Amino acid sequence: MLDAKYVREHAEELKETIKRQKREKELQPVLYEVLEEEEKWRKLKYEADGLRKQRNTLSQQINEAKKKGDDAIPLLKEAQAIPDKIKAVEERMRKLEAEFLTPKLRKLPNVMHQDVPYGKDDTENPEVKKWGDPRKFDFPVKNHVELCEALGLADFDASAKTSGNGFYFLKGDLALLQQALIRFAIDKMTSKGYVYVEPPLMVRKHVLDAAMDSEGFDQSIYKIVEKSDDPLCMIGTAEHVILGMHEGETIKEEDLPKKYAGYSMCFRQEIGSHGINEKGLWRTHQFNKVEQFIFCTPEQSWELYDELMQNSEEILQELEIPYRIIEICTGDLALWKARSHDLEVWRPTTESYGEVMSLSNCTVYQAMDLGTRFVRKNGERGVVHTLNNTALASSRIMVAILENNQKKDGSVTIPKVLRQYMGGKEILNG
Repeated sequence: MLDAKYVREHAEELKETIKRQKREKELQPVLYEVLEEEEKWRKLKYEADGLRKQRNTLSQQINEAKKKGDDAIPLLKEAQAIPDKIKAVEERMRKLEAEFLTPKLRKLPNVMHQDVPYGKDDTENPEVKKWGDPRKFDFPVKNHVELCEALGLADFDASAKTSGNGFYFLKGDLALLQQALIRFAIDKMTSKGYVYVEPPLMVRKHVLDAAMDSEGFDQSIYKIVEKSDDPLCMIGTAEHVILGMHEGETIKEEDLPKKYAGYSMCFRQEIGSHGINEKGLWRTHQFNKVEQFIFCTPEQSWELYDELMQNSEEILQELEIPYRIIEICTGDLALWKARSHDLEVWRPTTESYGEVMSLSNCTVYQAMDLGTRFVRKNGERGVVHTLNNTALASSRIMVAILENNQKKDGSVTIPKVLRQYMGGKEILNG
């Protein structure tokens, strides 16, 4: 969430963002209300600061009166009344912030990058690049579920009985393939200087509030039953909990960027337009992922955005999976993102591309909420930028490998880059 001071200082940029999203009718009034409420808040702060100054002045006058032997009782009475006045003003400030400012601030989007293309919704996200030629098969292709079940590599019926739809048992070579993918992604990222992290699998809600909007929370996050204003939640991605690693910290400019590669299991409800509507590994409640995450200065931000893109492209190219890159348009861009691209792999069974990696630059939006700042050598302070991108989500990559690498006899070729992690084995064959 952007804070009110930032909104005031970047009001024109926010107006332009709202205009480019064609959401003036919905969000322009919210922006103006925030500016009005922020002005009221500043006036109250000025009043509170004035009272503190008055209290300090009275303290000096009382000391001087006592030294001179003058009657200080009138001054003491005046001074004794000031704390209650300050408390009353601060209570008005808290109420204004909690009941008016914060709810409206959470509706405002991040300042959008100037190159984000216009589009009404996800159907208008433009394709910006393609890599690899989809394979032409001379036999009827099977989907990944058919391949897994025929080879005895997964059991979706047993998992439905034990846990419900959206879960799976991986067996034998496919379970080992998942571990190979995870190890490959970790080795790739650490070789590039990213610090490997295994984060907690639960995170406090206030961190998630900084990471996403309420709709995203309601549709994807599992909340642990806990009588608390800040309950624990299961993580939907390592991104969320890594974001909170430096909450409340001020990082030295020379220590930035901080680059992390976090491996975790992830848990998502997948409520909403998609849902868990098919058997298999593509859309599940639980999956494994290696996530890229960066804290940096504003000057480093967009160069590192390109670096995160390059990292993911290298992974897909080394796995020899055809893919394309799309840019998220104005109508599909989440409010906490300044710019975003998706990488999508080719699926021969659907004859379409499906998203496996999502790259985002959130600039100051997330870090501002959590008070993560940096200090320059000259003492100047600022809010760090946060960026994230999937390095590898194992279940969807396994779908791509199974469907693209299947053979006529029903076996599946293991990508060359993974064979070293599987004892040199070349074929998944049950």
